[in-house]
Amino acid sequence: MNIPSHFPARSRRWRYNFLSFLAATLLAAPVVTAADAVKPVMEPFDYRNVTLLDSRWKDQFLAGRDYFMSVSEDDILHGYRERAGLPAPGQVLGGWCRVNSDPIFGQWLSGMARIYRATGDQEIRAKAIRLLEGWKETIDEDLNPHMDRLYSYDKLLCGLVDLYLYADVDTRPLLAETLDYVMDHYTEERILETPDRTSGSPGEWYTFAENLYRAYGILGDERIKSFAGTYLHPHYWNKFLHTSDPEDAAEVHAYSHVNSFSSVAMAYAMSGNGDYLDILRNGYDFLQDHQCYATGGFGPMERIVPSDGTLGRSLEARNASFETVCGTWAGFKMTRYLTTLTGESRYGDWMEQLFYNGIGSSLPIKEHGKHFYYSDYRVTGGMKVYKVSTFACCAGTYIQCIADFHNIIYYKSPDSLYVNLYVPSQVRWEGPEGDVILRQETEYPETETSTLTLAMERPSRFKLRFRVPGWAEDYRVSVNGEDVNVEAVAGHWADLERTWKTGDVVEIRIPMKPRMVPVDKEHPRRVAVVRGPVALAMDDWVFEQIPSLPEPEDFDAWLVPDEQPGIYKIAPQPDYTYQARFRPFYMFGDVVPYRIYHDLDMEPIPVW
Repeated sequence: MNIPSHFPARSRRWRYNFLSFLAATLLAAPVVTAADAVKPVMEPFDYRNVTLLDSRWKDQFLAGRDYFMSVSEDDILHGYRERAGLPAPGQVLGGWCRVNSDPIFGQWLSGMARIYRATGDQEIRAKAIRLLEGWKETIDEDLNPHMDRLYSYDKLLCGLVDLYLYADVDTRPLLAETLDYVMDHYTEERILETPDRTSGSPGEWYTFAENLYRAYGILGDERIKSFAGTYLHPHYWNKFLHTSDPEDAAEVHAYSHVNSFSSVAMAYAMSGNGDYLDILRNGYDFLQDHQCYATGGFGPMERIVPSDGTLGRSLEARNASFETVCGTWAGFKMTRYLTTLTGESRYGDWMEQLFYNGIGSSLPIKEHGKHFYYSDYRVTGGMKVYKVSTFACCAGTYIQCIADFHNIIYYKSPDSLYVNLYVPSQVRWEGPEGDVILRQETEYPETETSTLTLAMERPSRFKLRFRVPGWAEDYRVSVNGEDVNVEAVAGHWADLERTWKTGDVVEIRIPMKPRMVPVDKEHPRRVAVVRGPVALAMDDWVFEQIPSLPEPEDFDAWLVPDEQPGIYKIAPQPDYTYQARFRPFYMFGDVVPYRIYHDLDMEPIPVW
């Protein structure tokens, strides 16, 4: 790859060359465009025209929004004002933000901007503007952002870009001046030929290119594009150029290296160099085949692990199975890039897993910055607990993840509306012959059906396309109560093209039954119980001997539906009836014992 190895000379010549498609970029309409850029096969709705309907996920979104609105602006700005010698009411947030709010400030601006774009929430937009204006008062005339780590400025850059794209705030002057400073001074953290340590240090510089390319899309200054090229990471990425199972890709920081694949996607979008797309595809397959648990989580002890059974052995180690919120954010971005760049539905499967078992199973962020960090999948059992340190990185990605609920359910192309996730929601799409409103009502994944009702100005011919999950069997579609013949191949889109009219009702049925999923090929009998995209965790709090799972051929008769949809119980045994239930992982609250993984060849460690 022809990756620049030098920084461009400093220049004060800034020009505005807004490229409308680029401004939408891959966290939104996900590809930059320039003369040599790649256009997407399809686009998300760019945080527009999607409404969440009543559900657990809408409740999670609203609770998160209310939390971020509740945090004192004086506390958020305290450290910055104190450094600048300004009156500093309030107090620092504490935890990771014990000096100032650098670790999460830019992400909070980003999330607030996206929430405004998705919902029209004027209060959260106003708060974001007040925070930005308060922060601007604390920086010097040379626009030195006083962020001593690239890690922090990368997040600020994302926030400034998103405020411009999504909140109608003209951040271009601030973007230009702070980038001018950064391009002069932030060079020491590039270590392009040195493998990164497992901690992600120094500064996770290899994630920086993504937001630099996004800023280039707004400002149009070629120096920024060149500068982004100096933060590419061929030393790691090229391991995936010709294989999805490189021998030496392990022992690096998990979340940040997965996050860096978003920079790969942007490099491909900017250059059209197909090597980047090969790397992105192979990186995804590497994660799915060798790094991911049945939940979609990855990175035990925050590491990419060797493809030798280490993933399965990690279930005997610490509780740090998956850096959940940040890991979800990285997965959301990577799968959205892949889906839009390739048009393939299979990448939505991981997004769906993370939606339910990642951010959707996280504990809510709450007072004083308490938040969830690690999911615990240990074979001896686990519990959800709050991280001891407050206001850590997952407190920043949390708001971005919940805002993204509006941007991952549907995609669009000129003649097609795509249903990616089966979530209660409504979307308005500008179809070939006028606006189309699709309302999706469902209790999936606890039930097997999703009902879509259409409304439009006039009858219109277009395609509805539905993601058929890779695990699905006997996927069925009916229109207005009549079964229709749709080619529904697991891992692909099911197409339904016809002339639609107001009142048409489409029902999708995706049969789901619990199945055993091995943790890796080296541990075929260390399994999780999964139904559809959802990991079922077994109650571990009941006062009884822990049950052993049966042999696979006996599993269907052993685990049977409970009265409540989505929950399963153990069939009465000859001499005992178990109280324990298998429930979706997202139903478990804090400090409630559960078991996700089970050994078929070992008796569970007795508790009672």
